[in-house]
Amino acid sequence: MYHGIGDVAQSVHPYYETNTSPAMFARHMEFLKESGYTSVGLEEAVKYSANGESGSKLVVITFDDGFRDFYSTAFPILRQHGFIATVFIPTGLLSDQRSQWKCADLMTWSEVRELHSCGVRFGSHTVSHPELETLDEKQIDEEVGQSKKTLEDKLGVPIKTFAYPYAFPEHNKPFARRLAEILESHGYELGVSTIIGRARNTDNPFFLPRLPVNTWDDLALFQAKLQGGYDWLHFPQRVYKTLQYLVRPHTNLHVPQAV
Repeated sequence: MYHGIGDVAQSVHPYYETNTSPAMFARHMEFLKESGYTSVGLEEAVKYSANGESGSKLVVITFDDGFRDFYSTAFPILRQHGFIATVFIPTGLLSDQRSQWKCADLMTWSEVRELHSCGVRFGSHTVSHPELETLDEKQIDEEVGQSKKTLEDKLGVPIKTFAYPYAFPEHNKPFARRLAEILESHGYELGVSTIIGRARNTDNPFFLPRLPVNTWDDLALFQAKLQGGYDWLHFPQRVYKTLQYLVRPHTNLHVPQAV
């Protein structure tokens, strides 16, 4: 799970950093290539896993938010190493003209179409990148439904994948269950989340875990994550989120009581 590819670190703590320098990103891709990894789309990865085929050398390289530095910096590095990637787009933030979000340039729709013609996969990241857990059901339906329709109109292909914006509330099981139903009703088949870890065929296909990667990941840490050395963090992550959920007021839970 990558976000921005640029030289400026954005966070005060490595755990929360979402930026990766071009030099470090290139080192990551070189490591994958030299180690015999193959990049695939989300659909292919899940198919391999469901068929019981070994996926130890398969990676799904994902980018969230649609920043322009994917077009200008990340994609040339990916193409140099023969890799593909999936980019999750918050459709309402992009425009035919250059726009910005979080003080960074976003891609234009013409750049998205150009990348798509070169084999880059695209998925939905909602319309406006909200914290979906705080919305009512009608708003959630609009965010995931309209973003899918916009991408399909812009690219002319079915959009079947979704990335949850912000931290995924796996502790809120009624919400997660209802969101999965909404995604399925709109024709989504797969999705990814911020749950930490490598994906397995026992995971919920709409909220697959990912390995967060940023500029602080030297090759030793990057390799450790790929080999499962980071998976254990899912347990403290889940405990922390559950405790937060238990102590805060639940005024934003808009899931019907029957769920």
